[in-house]
Amino acid sequence: MGNRLSKIYTRTGDDGSTGLGDGTRVSKDAIRVEAYGTVDETNAQVGLLRAGLTAEHEAQVMLEHIQHDLFDVGGELCIPGYTLVTQAYIERLETAIDAINADLPALKDFILPGGSLPAAQAHVVRTICRRAERRTFTLSQVESINPLALQYLNRLSDYCFVLARQLAREGGGQEVLWRKRNT
Repeated sequence: MGNRLSKIYTRTGDDGSTGLGDGTRVSKDAIRVEAYGTVDETNAQVGLLRAGLTAEHEAQVMLEHIQHDLFDVGGELCIPGYTLVTQAYIERLETAIDAINADLPALKDFILPGGSLPAAQAHVVRTICRRAERRTFTLSQVESINPLALQYLNRLSDYCFVLARQLAREGGGQEVLWRKRNT
């Protein structure tokens, strides 16, 4: 790759435009930019979640895979017609979801984000990932994208949900259940 980012500022975006991976200039608020920008935001939040876990935590390996995967999803969205995400990405998430979910009690109530700091952070990742999914879906309505990227984001939010449940229960912690109020 060399020194691709030898100069951080270019001033080319001062007019409100940005360059896609194929060199095309678009508005910074274009649907495509919003989609890959929200994927990038999801990735940053995964990094924050990882930073809050011990280096030995069992989720670290999977979360690192996810960060690489999100870079690929963002790359696809940044370069029209480019494809990186395969069914294997989704299957890896589904396997992880099933493994975590097997040790969790059946969910009978809604849960509130929280239970512990790492669990709350996993919920933040989940909600931002859902926004990335919505933005990517909006893009898919006007431009062609790899449908597996959209499926990946959907599955990733599911993974974050079960991970949050697991993290809330670690060390004897509890999930916070929603209670319907009569007032």
